Amino acid sequence: MSEILIRGADHVLTMNDAREELRGADILIRDGVIAGIGHDLPERVGAEVIDAAGCVVTPGLVNTHHHLYQSMTRAVPGGQDALLFGWLKTLYPIWARMGPEEMFVSAQVGLAELALSGCSLSSDHLYLYPNGARLDDTIAAAREVGLRFHPTRGAMSIGESDGGLPPDSLVEKEAAILEDCIRVIDAHHDASEGSMCRVGIAPCSPFSVSRELMRDAALLARDKGVMLHTHLAENDEDIAYSEEMFGCRPGQYAEDLGWTGPDVWHAHCVKLDGREIDLFAGSGTGVAHCPCSNCRLGSGIAPVRAMRDAGVKVGLGVDGSASNDGGDLAGEARQLMLLQRVARGADAMSAREALEIATRGGADVLGRPDCGRLAVGKRADVAIWDVSGIESAGSWDKAALLLAGPRRVRDLLVEGRAVVRAGRLATIDLGAAVARQDALARRLAEG
Repeated sequence: MSEILIRGADHVLTMNDAREELRGADILIRDGVIAGIGHDLPERVGAEVIDAAGCVVTPGLVNTHHHLYQSMTRAVPGGQDALLFGWLKTLYPIWARMGPEEMFVSAQVGLAELALSGCSLSSDHLYLYPNGARLDDTIAAAREVGLRFHPTRGAMSIGESDGGLPPDSLVEKEAAILEDCIRVIDAHHDASEGSMCRVGIAPCSPFSVSRELMRDAALLARDKGVMLHTHLAENDEDIAYSEEMFGCRPGQYAEDLGWTGPDVWHAHCVKLDGREIDLFAGSGTGVAHCPCSNCRLGSGIAPVRAMRDAGVKVGLGVDGSASNDGGDLAGEARQLMLLQRVARGADAMSAREALEIATRGGADVLGRPDCGRLAVGKRADVAIWDVSGIESAGSWDKAALLLAGPRRVRDLLVEGRAVVRAGRLATIDLGAAVARQDALARRLAEG
């Protein structure tokens, strides 16, 4: 039996059901699960003790939408100032030259970047598989980095020759897509509490797959007991496409094909209208909000305040590192807070609510009530933030991390195992991974 005692945190933001905040508190972890939270917990012989004086402790952050492979293609010329569809047209030919090595290394680096920003659980939406790449490549990378992982088997089936956006070289036959979904679920999906890997099904978007594949994917996901994910209502182009091609708004299209419910979450949803928000709230459908990507691509400000007020489950996502162009989840949470204030006023969202969306909110979107909060019996995914530095100097409320706090975590535990220690990745040689990624990126650029 392994035990860790986090001792004497200045503040513990539990995000439990009562949203308790404790001062000078300890957290006891036993075999990857939180066994106690309180004051002056006994220190057992042989337990590892982590001194949290001068620190704020939170649940690990949760990332509900990413394209990890895109960390190989940041700041690509020609795509830096484009809207969504133009940006995709620039990047697709580059991504078509990637393969298994690029997928593995980009996932390693992307997940390491997330970990350093306090993220303990990340989803990933991989919807292209060039040159023999497989979802398994990213799962292997997550296992090495040590993050809890929710990869989704994405897909594109409508290429340029059929009126779609992606080049034909990046699309797959729909029967083969469904067959591989079954393969990866059977090989990697673990539905148990405390699971380190769950797999979802995620056709890329309504404009890159057929109506039939969307419907078949929903049927398969429910047969297998896994979640569904896609992009929806990301910008004005997205809405116009849906109305022209399907004769309805994206929310109606999703509902017609079985893409609403507590086992579904949609990325972006920048342009949801009031009826669609009510539909999502009533059906338990989740949303992955990606504020920095929405800014970068000029998509707009998602109506997060209206969604939350209506009861929609909202989590946070960094989106792909080619449209962000980073994976700083703590910074993303701050951007969420600021954008809602720009749209609705200075009292539209507090720092604590934004942090809740980044922790408990994201865990709920991903169907993980065992994560995203610090409470006895929950998984020991714990972020420790040093607030004794310059970022918090002069702060009257050290627990208001998103107003005046560090963006890099001091220590990160996932299932009670150290992933970040003293601000450095503890699981892989990050310098070697970054050097390998830079070399692969140069090869892509020269290609």
